[in-house]
Amino acid sequence: MSSPTAAAPDRRLPSRGDRGAILVFVGAGAVIALAYVVAAVLRIAELVSQPSVSVPAAFNGDRAQLPIGPGGELIEVQVTEAIITTSSLDPISLGALITGVVVTTLAVIALVACLIALSLGVRRGEIFSRRNTRLAGGAAAAGLVAAAADPFFRTMGSNGAFAAISNGDFDNVIFTAEPFTFILAAFAIAIIGSAFSVGERLQRDTEGLV
Repeated sequence: MSSPTAAAPDRRLPSRGDRGAILVFVGAGAVIALAYVVAAVLRIAELVSQPSVSVPAAFNGDRAQLPIGPGGELIEVQVTEAIITTSSLDPISLGALITGVVVTTLAVIALVACLIALSLGVRRGEIFSRRNTRLAGGAAAAGLVAAAADPFFRTMGSNGAFAAISNGDFDNVIFTAEPFTFILAAFAIAIIGSAFSVGERLQRDTEGLV
């Protein structure tokens, strides 16, 4: 007497319109990744080739006067962010700026690659699987790295620029990332990961009953 064999899982393909929309999403992701690469190359070329380096810098509400009143009258404002330029940025700060660009770009590429692979899997009718769970986790991790690397290395670079233009007399170490954003992102990542893990387990249990 032959034992019953489990049937292959029935993958229900998305509709033709949904498959087309997924391809549009994939194309948009590729364009985003390419745009990040181009922007990174241009920024690094600017950092290493120009005699002066412009760096976004955060201020703690310092007061300044700008000619924004009637007839160019000087009006006092509070500055929270500005672009500062220096021609004597130290190598460590310059390296931090370049590292920030590289790490952020690589993280964005990894994020887009994971989402594209995940989308193509869904297009083939594969939604809850171990592969897709890993891809979702990888995309989430890459997104966190991209979000954290940019402000971290930019802060290092801007502090070096402050030190260069003030001879170390102006101390303005301000990290501009919002902790709540990372807490919320980590919570969302945990929910997404749990959803894929539960879906994968339920699908395995369902296939075992076939």
